[in-house]
Amino acid sequence: MFVDRVRIVARAGNGGPGACSFLREKNMPDGGPDGGNGGRGGSVVIVVDPHVNNLIRYRYAPHQFAKNGQNGGKKQMSGRSGADCIITVPPGTVVSRIPDEVIPVVPDEFGEGRKTPDDLASVPEDPAVLEPVADLVKPGDKFVLCAGGRGGRGNMNFKSSTNQAPRRYENGEEGERGQFQLELKSIADAGLVGYPNAGKSTLLSRLSNAHPKIAPYPFTTLEPMIGVIEYPDFARVTVADIPGLIEGAHAGVGLGHEFLRHIERCRMLLFVIDMAGSEGRDPRDDYAMLRKEVSLYQKELGERPYLIIANKMDLPEAAENLKKFKRRVRREIIPIAGDDNAGIDQLKAVFKRELATV
Repeated sequence: MFVDRVRIVARAGNGGPGACSFLREKNMPDGGPDGGNGGRGGSVVIVVDPHVNNLIRYRYAPHQFAKNGQNGGKKQMSGRSGADCIITVPPGTVVSRIPDEVIPVVPDEFGEGRKTPDDLASVPEDPAVLEPVADLVKPGDKFVLCAGGRGGRGNMNFKSSTNQAPRRYENGEEGERGQFQLELKSIADAGLVGYPNAGKSTLLSRLSNAHPKIAPYPFTTLEPMIGVIEYPDFARVTVADIPGLIEGAHAGVGLGHEFLRHIERCRMLLFVIDMAGSEGRDPRDDYAMLRKEVSLYQKELGERPYLIIANKMDLPEAAENLKKFKRRVRREIIPIAGDDNAGIDQLKAVFKRELATV
């Protein structure tokens, strides 16, 4: 299962309280204060791990809590700091805070209102309420989501010339807490964009060593797939295959938002057109619709550099459709046939050339 969006409840550890203690030994029955400090609470830290490719582990473990700091001890011994809670995420993860204001208030048994910060289902699904706090792209990047509370001071810290036996000590501070959304936006040099059953998955398998599911029916691909193209000069570029788009994808039709966000970071788009019209559509209309949907979803994405790939050129109707397509679209078009590898080498060369100019 591929999971690219989850909500979690994060809570850092509380700081341990300081100790109130006095030195009592055989030869020192009336020693001074020796209460140590409490340990610092653990923090909730997000770390980018390139070996993680989705967020499924947090679908089933949404509560991420760090450990509390230990109490201070006698003989000026400080408590141990709480262990951090480490959340590993894939590169390209966007972290957003869900404000406390949108968490519903429910009455408790005494009739008083209280927040329910641990109830993930109680928060509305409106993305407008989210507050982005981090965009984690590079492997090894770290972000402290919730900082642990400071440990309290023991009574040894309050000794003075006028107060030789203080009984004052501090409780530890509470750790930060909150509710957050983690959303993965795939990182690739280019993204394959096309209608369902246009041959994107077959193309990805020919360009790279990726092994996406391939079948002769629409929406075979239901989750993004990343492939790596390797060149003889040891250059490497990555290509993302997203599920097919349909009309209205920019407004969320057919889970359009779920798919389109995975090409937001791509430097270039590769529009894969079924030039044979095997699904009964005109390739020219397909191209116009795809360009429109991408632009309506995000204006900047519509202005990104792109290539047009005329796929399924091994079918009899493709040659005539390509002539008509070229009369309307005055751009370089790369004809290929994914099933028999025709044109794949040319596509790799053109792709590498164009990507170097972006």
